Amino acid sequence: MKIVPLDSILEPLFWNYVNQDIPHHFFFILDWKYSRDSTKILLALKQSRIHGMMLIYGQAVAQLRGTYEATETLLEHLDLEKVEIQSLMEHEPIVLKKYTPSIRHELVLMTLRKGDETLHIKHPVTKLDIAEVEEIASIMRQVDPEVWGEIAAQRIAEGMSDRVWLGIKINGELVAIGNTRLTDWGSNIGAIATHEAYRNRGYATSIVSALVKEILQKSNLALIHVLSDNPPAIRAYEKVGFKPYRNYFLARATIKHL
Repeated sequence: MKIVPLDSILEPLFWNYVNQDIPHHFFFILDWKYSRDSTKILLALKQSRIHGMMLIYGQAVAQLRGTYEATETLLEHLDLEKVEIQSLMEHEPIVLKKYTPSIRHELVLMTLRKGDETLHIKHPVTKLDIAEVEEIASIMRQVDPEVWGEIAAQRIAEGMSDRVWLGIKINGELVAIGNTRLTDWGSNIGAIATHEAYRNRGYATSIVSALVKEILQKSNLALIHVLSDNPPAIRAYEKVGFKPYRNYFLARATIKHL
């Protein structure tokens, strides 16, 4: 099996491959389209056919797709000391041969196709702008310090022009937020977070519903990722019309030195 970097010559082969399963390859498509300077994609080829791919983003994130053999071979070309890595659940043992996880999760990808939505917008949802980035960052850090503990308002501000941020305010205080980046082939709903003091009121359902409404005006596909050990979130997303699509292994890990 030959491992080669994606380039302009191989792009037609790449696009034909990823378009067969857009949800499964969503971030490969997104990052190659919009963040190419920070993105490297390696293809695992056998007889001019793609058997797997590895996305390396910002020298910090890696995603693996493909067969067992392709994943094993691609991992030989990953030399990041620390990485947030995602692969198919069945390929977790391959990853753990090379990396020691400090954080490990099972991630559920859920999808919603136009026509399957059941929107529940029962609370006033407003569009957020750069004036609210400090509040957005504060909610994210409070809700999930493991994932967002170091999130900075500046980082949110830098990407705000590319995304739709929605929120719910109570007495002028921002208490729930969510975002997505709209594209014409599908959109992933990113951060969904509700301040601890305002949970179990349906705010997340309203925000997700409002984001889905925005997405389906642009494309036919909405996606959302959720940890498998968060049944309340899964139920909330199912209420809007999302269905489980695939499960992945997700870890923050350090390379093993033998």
